[in-house]
Amino acid sequence: MNKAQALNAFWNSFDWPAFDENSVPEKIPNDQGEMVPLTFPYITYSESTDSLGNVVSLSASLWDKSNSWERVSLKEDEIAKTIAEYGHHVIKIDDGYIWLVKGTPFAQRMGDPNDDKVKRIYLNVLGEFLTAY
Repeated sequence: MNKAQALNAFWNSFDWPAFDENSVPEKIPNDQGEMVPLTFPYITYSESTDSLGNVVSLSASLWDKSNSWERVSLKEDEIAKTIAEYGHHVIKIDDGYIWLVKGTPFAQRMGDPNDDKVKRIYLNVLGEFLTAY
């Protein structure tokens, strides 16, 4: 798994579809393989990479459409626990590892000025790519 594949797999491991923030599709396949409109909830994430000795600022946004912050806040907690279980989270990649830690502040609530039902939590994550290149 290369760096991009590893980041995609990490964000998709939380039972919500996750997409690079620059490649969010309008439609995704359903269980029968038919293309249907993307609906809430989902995750978007930034993709930045580097090599050993450089800490990279990564981010993700948790998106939901609801009258309540409950579901999106529970997902935030799940991700926070995964990253902080040992003070960090390590992902094995082809030529090394990605070391993830929570940034400060880790989570910020945001909304949508055009739709008060859209709930967004912005996550701040720091990553170090323990690779030679």
